[in-house]
Amino acid sequence: MAGRPLAPRIGRAVLLAFFSALFVLYVAGPVAWLVSSSLQTEAQITAIPPNWLPPEVNFGNFDAILNAAERQVTYETRRQGDPATGGFLPSGAANLIPSLWNSLTVGLWVAALNLLLSVTAAYAIAVIDFRGRRATLYTVLATRVVPDIALIVPLFLVIRNLGLINTLGALVVTYLAITVPFTIFILISYFEGIPRDLYRAARIDGCGHWGALRHVYLPLSLPALVASLTFAFLTSWNEFVFALVLTQNVAAQTLPIVISGFVMDFTTSFSFVNAAGVIAIIPPVLMAVLFQRYIVSGLTAGAVKG
Repeated sequence: MAGRPLAPRIGRAVLLAFFSALFVLYVAGPVAWLVSSSLQTEAQITAIPPNWLPPEVNFGNFDAILNAAERQVTYETRRQGDPATGGFLPSGAANLIPSLWNSLTVGLWVAALNLLLSVTAAYAIAVIDFRGRRATLYTVLATRVVPDIALIVPLFLVIRNLGLINTLGALVVTYLAITVPFTIFILISYFEGIPRDLYRAARIDGCGHWGALRHVYLPLSLPALVASLTFAFLTSWNEFVFALVLTQNVAAQTLPIVISGFVMDFTTSFSFVNAAGVIAIIPPVLMAVLFQRYIVSGLTAGAVKG
Protein backbone atom coordinates (compact mmCIF):
# COMPACT_ATOMS: atom_id res chain seq x y z
CA MET A 1 0.00 0.00 0.00
CA ALA A 2 2.87 2.36 0.79
CA GLY A 3 4.33 1.97 -2.70
CA ARG A 4 1.10 2.62 -4.58
CA PRO A 5 0.47 6.11 -6.07
CA LEU A 6 -1.57 8.42 -3.87
CA ALA A 7 -3.86 9.85 -6.59
CA PRO A 8 -5.59 6.55 -7.56
CA ARG A 9 -6.24 5.75 -3.90
CA ILE A 10 -7.79 9.18 -3.29
CA GLY A 11 -9.90 8.88 -6.44
CA ARG A 12 -11.13 5.43 -5.42
CA ALA A 13 -12.01 6.69 -1.94
CA VAL A 14 -13.89 9.67 -3.40
CA LEU A 15 -15.87 7.43 -5.78
CA LEU A 16 -16.68 5.03 -2.97
CA ALA A 17 -17.86 7.86 -0.73
CA PHE A 18 -19.93 9.38 -3.56
CA PHE A 19 -21.75 6.18 -4.47
CA SER A 20 -22.25 5.32 -0.80
CA ALA A 21 -23.86 8.71 -0.18
CA LEU A 22 -25.98 8.27 -3.33
CA PHE A 23 -27.18 4.87 -2.12
CA VAL A 24 -28.01 6.22 1.35
CA LEU A 25 -29.93 9.10 -0.24
CA TYR A 26 -31.82 6.67 -2.48
CA VAL A 27 -32.81 4.44 0.44
CA ALA A 28 -33.33 6.97 3.23
CA GLY A 29 -34.59 9.89 1.11
CA PRO A 30 -38.24 8.74 0.81
CA VAL A 31 -38.39 7.94 4.54
CA ALA A 32 -36.93 11.35 5.42
CA TRP A 33 -39.50 13.07 3.18
CA LEU A 34 -42.29 11.01 4.75
CA VAL A 35 -41.33 12.18 8.24
CA SER A 36 -40.74 15.78 7.14
CA SER A 37 -44.04 16.10 5.27
CA SER A 38 -45.98 14.57 8.17
CA LEU A 39 -44.88 17.55 10.28
CA GLN A 40 -46.09 20.13 7.73
CA THR A 41 -49.46 21.44 6.65
CA GLU A 42 -50.90 20.56 3.26
CA ALA A 43 -50.05 24.00 1.88
CA GLN A 44 -46.42 23.64 2.95
CA ILE A 45 -45.78 20.21 1.39
CA THR A 46 -47.43 21.23 -1.92
CA ALA A 47 -45.50 24.50 -2.13
CA ILE A 48 -43.19 25.16 -5.09
CA PRO A 49 -40.29 24.85 -4.51
CA PRO A 50 -40.97 22.16 -1.90
CA ASN A 51 -40.03 22.56 1.74
CA TRP A 52 -37.61 19.70 2.35
CA LEU A 53 -37.57 20.63 6.03
CA PRO A 54 -40.64 21.85 7.95
CA PRO A 55 -40.69 25.66 8.17
CA GLU A 56 -42.25 25.06 11.57
CA VAL A 57 -42.98 21.73 13.22
CA ASN A 58 -46.72 21.02 13.15
CA PHE A 59 -48.17 18.03 15.02
CA GLY A 60 -51.70 18.75 13.83
CA ASN A 61 -51.85 15.62 11.66
CA PHE A 62 -50.89 13.34 14.54
CA ASP A 63 -53.34 15.13 16.82
CA ALA A 64 -56.09 14.54 14.23
CA ILE A 65 -55.22 10.83 14.10
CA LEU A 66 -55.21 10.36 17.86
CA ASN A 67 -58.44 12.34 18.35
CA ALA A 68 -60.27 11.20 15.21
CA ALA A 69 -62.71 9.10 17.24
CA GLU A 70 -63.95 12.25 19.00
CA ARG A 71 -64.69 14.13 15.76
CA GLN A 72 -67.77 13.38 13.71
CA VAL A 73 -67.17 13.22 9.97
CA THR A 74 -70.22 14.16 7.90
CA TYR A 75 -70.70 15.54 4.40
CA GLU A 76 -70.89 19.09 5.75
CA THR A 77 -67.74 18.88 7.87
CA ARG A 78 -65.86 17.24 4.99
CA ARG A 79 -67.06 19.91 2.56
CA GLN A 80 -66.06 22.75 4.88
CA GLY A 81 -62.72 21.22 5.80
CA ASP A 82 -59.80 22.42 3.69
CA PRO A 83 -56.77 20.13 3.32
CA ALA A 84 -54.53 23.14 2.73
CA THR A 85 -55.20 24.50 6.21
CA GLY A 86 -55.05 21.13 7.94
CA GLY A 87 -58.75 21.23 8.85
CA PHE A 88 -59.70 18.29 6.66
CA LEU A 89 -60.35 14.90 8.28
CA PRO A 90 -60.67 11.92 5.89
CA SER A 91 -63.59 9.58 6.20
CA GLY A 92 -62.56 6.49 8.11
CA ALA A 93 -59.90 8.35 10.07
CA ALA A 94 -61.32 6.95 13.31
CA ASN A 95 -60.50 3.45 12.03
CA LEU A 96 -56.74 4.07 11.91
CA ILE A 97 -55.86 3.31 15.54
CA PRO A 98 -58.12 0.19 15.72
CA SER A 99 -56.52 -1.08 12.50
CA LEU A 100 -53.11 -0.56 14.10
CA TRP A 101 -54.08 -2.93 16.90
CA ASN A 102 -55.47 -5.37 14.34
CA SER A 103 -52.13 -5.39 12.53
CA LEU A 104 -50.24 -5.90 15.78
CA THR A 105 -52.55 -8.74 16.82
CA VAL A 106 -52.26 -10.52 13.49
CA GLY A 107 -48.50 -9.97 13.30
CA LEU A 108 -47.81 -11.35 16.77
CA TRP A 109 -50.02 -14.41 16.24
CA VAL A 110 -48.47 -15.14 12.86
CA ALA A 111 -44.94 -14.75 14.25
CA ALA A 112 -45.60 -17.05 17.21
CA LEU A 113 -47.46 -19.79 15.29
CA ASN A 114 -45.06 -19.55 12.37
CA LEU A 115 -42.10 -20.13 14.68
CA LEU A 116 -43.81 -23.06 16.42
CA LEU A 117 -44.69 -24.82 13.16
CA SER A 118 -41.42 -24.02 11.39
CA VAL A 119 -39.12 -25.14 14.22
CA THR A 120 -40.69 -28.58 14.55
CA ALA A 121 -40.92 -29.13 10.78
CA ALA A 122 -37.36 -27.95 10.13
CA TYR A 123 -35.99 -30.14 12.93
CA ALA A 124 -37.74 -33.20 11.54
CA ILE A 125 -36.48 -32.60 8.00
CA ALA A 126 -32.92 -31.60 8.96
CA VAL A 127 -32.24 -34.13 11.73
CA ILE A 128 -34.57 -37.13 11.56
CA ASP A 129 -33.92 -39.63 8.78
CA PHE A 130 -37.41 -40.78 7.76
CA ARG A 131 -38.91 -42.15 4.56
CA GLY A 132 -39.96 -39.34 2.23
CA ARG A 133 -37.63 -36.81 3.87
CA ARG A 134 -36.16 -35.54 0.61
CA ALA A 135 -39.56 -35.38 -1.08
CA THR A 136 -40.86 -33.34 1.86
CA LEU A 137 -37.95 -30.92 1.53
CA TYR A 138 -38.54 -30.49 -2.20
CA THR A 139 -42.25 -29.92 -1.59
CA VAL A 140 -41.47 -27.14 0.90
CA LEU A 141 -39.08 -25.51 -1.58
CA ALA A 142 -41.58 -25.85 -4.43
CA THR A 143 -44.21 -23.87 -2.53
CA ARG A 144 -41.93 -20.82 -2.67
CA VAL A 145 -42.00 -20.92 -6.48
CA VAL A 146 -45.75 -20.30 -6.61
CA PRO A 147 -46.53 -16.54 -6.69
CA ASP A 148 -48.65 -15.37 -3.77
CA ILE A 149 -51.14 -13.77 -6.15
CA ALA A 150 -51.97 -17.24 -7.56
CA LEU A 151 -53.10 -18.40 -4.11
CA ILE A 152 -55.77 -15.74 -3.61
CA VAL A 153 -58.73 -17.67 -5.03
CA PRO A 154 -57.92 -21.06 -3.41
CA LEU A 155 -57.25 -19.46 -0.05
CA PHE A 156 -60.40 -17.35 -0.30
CA LEU A 157 -62.49 -20.48 -0.94
CA VAL A 158 -60.87 -22.27 2.01
CA ILE A 159 -61.39 -19.30 4.33
CA ARG A 160 -65.02 -18.92 3.21
CA ASN A 161 -65.75 -22.61 3.83
CA LEU A 162 -64.22 -22.27 7.30
CA GLY A 163 -66.51 -19.31 8.02
CA LEU A 164 -63.60 -16.98 8.77
CA ILE A 165 -64.28 -14.20 6.25
CA ASN A 166 -63.98 -10.73 7.84
CA THR A 167 -62.08 -12.04 10.84
CA LEU A 168 -58.50 -11.68 12.01
CA GLY A 169 -58.28 -15.47 12.07
CA ALA A 170 -58.60 -15.47 8.27
CA LEU A 171 -55.49 -13.32 7.97
CA VAL A 172 -53.54 -15.45 10.48
CA VAL A 173 -54.30 -18.68 8.58
CA THR A 174 -53.49 -17.08 5.22
CA TYR A 175 -50.21 -15.48 6.30
CA LEU A 176 -49.06 -18.76 7.84
CA ALA A 177 -49.48 -20.41 4.44
CA ILE A 178 -47.18 -17.74 2.99
CA THR A 179 -44.50 -17.49 5.67
CA VAL A 180 -44.10 -21.05 7.01
CA PRO A 181 -42.37 -22.54 3.91
CA PHE A 182 -39.76 -19.79 3.80
CA THR A 183 -38.95 -19.94 7.50
CA ILE A 184 -38.72 -23.75 7.33
CA PHE A 185 -36.12 -23.33 4.60
CA ILE A 186 -34.12 -20.86 6.75
CA LEU A 187 -34.20 -23.12 9.80
CA ILE A 188 -33.30 -26.27 7.85
CA SER A 189 -30.14 -24.57 6.58
CA TYR A 190 -29.25 -23.46 10.10
CA PHE A 191 -30.00 -26.81 11.76
CA GLU A 192 -27.90 -28.65 9.18
CA GLY A 193 -24.97 -26.38 10.02
CA ILE A 194 -24.98 -27.44 13.68
CA PRO A 195 -22.42 -30.22 14.31
CA ARG A 196 -24.06 -33.62 14.28
CA ASP A 197 -21.87 -34.71 17.20
CA LEU A 198 -23.87 -32.44 19.53
CA TYR A 199 -27.05 -34.24 18.55
CA ARG A 200 -25.44 -37.63 19.13
CA ALA A 201 -24.12 -36.52 22.52
CA ALA A 202 -27.60 -35.35 23.55
CA ARG A 203 -29.10 -38.68 22.49
CA ILE A 204 -26.45 -40.61 24.43
CA ASP A 205 -27.26 -38.52 27.52
CA GLY A 206 -30.86 -39.69 27.31
CA CYS A 207 -32.51 -36.83 25.41
CA GLY A 208 -35.32 -37.64 23.03
CA HIS A 209 -36.03 -35.58 19.95
CA TRP A 210 -37.85 -32.95 22.02
CA GLY A 211 -34.94 -32.77 24.46
CA ALA A 212 -32.37 -32.45 21.66
CA LEU A 213 -34.43 -29.70 20.04
CA ARG A 214 -34.88 -27.84 23.31
CA HIS A 215 -31.36 -28.15 24.76
CA VAL A 216 -29.19 -28.22 21.62
CA TYR A 217 -30.82 -26.80 18.51
CA LEU A 218 -32.92 -23.97 19.89
CA PRO A 219 -30.14 -22.31 21.97
CA LEU A 220 -27.68 -22.53 19.05
CA SER A 221 -30.21 -21.26 16.50
CA LEU A 222 -31.20 -17.98 18.14
CA PRO A 223 -30.21 -15.80 15.11
CA ALA A 224 -32.25 -17.94 12.72
CA LEU A 225 -35.21 -18.00 15.12
CA VAL A 226 -35.21 -14.21 15.46
CA ALA A 227 -34.84 -13.78 11.69
CA SER A 228 -37.79 -16.13 11.11
CA LEU A 229 -39.93 -14.36 13.70
CA THR A 230 -39.10 -10.95 12.25
CA PHE A 231 -39.77 -12.08 8.69
CA ALA A 232 -43.18 -13.47 9.63
CA PHE A 233 -44.17 -10.33 11.53
CA LEU A 234 -43.06 -7.92 8.79
CA THR A 235 -44.76 -9.97 6.08
CA SER A 236 -48.08 -9.89 7.89
CA TRP A 237 -47.64 -6.21 8.82
CA ASN A 238 -47.06 -5.06 5.23
CA GLU A 239 -49.36 -7.47 3.35
CA PHE A 240 -52.11 -5.77 1.36
CA VAL A 241 -53.76 -7.98 -1.28
CA PHE A 242 -54.95 -10.85 0.94
CA ALA A 243 -56.14 -8.41 3.61
CA LEU A 244 -58.11 -6.49 0.97
CA VAL A 245 -59.85 -9.63 -0.31
CA LEU A 246 -60.51 -11.36 3.02
CA THR A 247 -61.61 -8.40 5.18
CA GLN A 248 -64.47 -6.26 3.91
CA ASN A 249 -65.54 -5.41 7.45
CA VAL A 250 -63.90 -2.28 8.87
CA ALA A 251 -63.56 -3.90 12.30
CA ALA A 252 -61.23 -6.57 10.87
CA GLN A 253 -59.18 -4.46 8.46
CA THR A 254 -55.47 -3.92 9.00
CA LEU A 255 -53.39 -0.77 8.73
CA PRO A 256 -52.46 -0.92 4.99
CA ILE A 257 -56.14 -1.24 4.00
CA VAL A 258 -57.28 1.69 6.12
CA ILE A 259 -54.45 3.95 4.95
CA SER A 260 -55.18 3.13 1.30
CA GLY A 261 -58.74 4.30 1.91
CA PHE A 262 -57.45 7.80 2.69
CA VAL A 263 -55.85 8.03 -0.75
CA MET A 264 -59.04 6.90 -2.49
CA ASP A 265 -61.14 9.46 -0.62
CA PHE A 266 -62.98 12.34 -2.34
CA THR A 267 -60.22 14.72 -1.32
CA THR A 268 -56.78 13.49 -0.36
CA SER A 269 -54.83 15.11 2.45
CA PHE A 270 -51.26 14.06 1.73
CA SER A 271 -49.96 15.39 5.03
CA PHE A 272 -52.50 13.28 6.91
CA VAL A 273 -51.64 10.18 4.86
CA ASN A 274 -47.93 10.74 5.50
CA ALA A 275 -48.54 11.07 9.24
CA ALA A 276 -50.41 7.76 9.14
CA GLY A 277 -47.45 6.30 7.24
CA VAL A 278 -45.04 7.43 9.96
CA ILE A 279 -47.16 5.65 12.57
CA ALA A 280 -47.23 2.55 10.36
CA ILE A 281 -43.43 2.28 10.07
CA ILE A 282 -42.65 2.67 13.78
CA PRO A 283 -43.13 -1.01 14.85
CA PRO A 284 -41.14 -2.51 11.92
CA VAL A 285 -38.30 -0.03 12.38
CA LEU A 286 -38.11 -0.72 16.10
CA MET A 287 -38.02 -4.46 15.47
CA ALA A 288 -35.33 -4.12 12.80
CA VAL A 289 -33.15 -1.97 15.06
CA LEU A 290 -33.51 -4.24 18.09
CA PHE A 291 -32.81 -7.48 16.24
CA GLN A 292 -30.50 -6.25 13.48
CA ARG A 293 -27.51 -8.48 14.25
CA TYR A 294 -29.70 -11.57 14.61
CA ILE A 295 -31.56 -10.84 11.38
CA VAL A 296 -28.37 -10.52 9.29
CA SER A 297 -26.73 -13.67 10.68
CA GLY A 298 -29.97 -15.62 10.50
CA LEU A 299 -30.76 -14.78 6.88
CA THR A 300 -27.21 -15.69 5.78
CA ALA A 301 -27.40 -19.10 7.49
CA GLY A 302 -26.30 -21.86 5.18
CA ALA A 303 -24.95 -19.43 2.59
CA VAL A 304 -21.44 -20.88 2.92
CA LYS A 305 -20.82 -24.54 3.51
CA GLY A 306 -17.59 -26.42 3.40
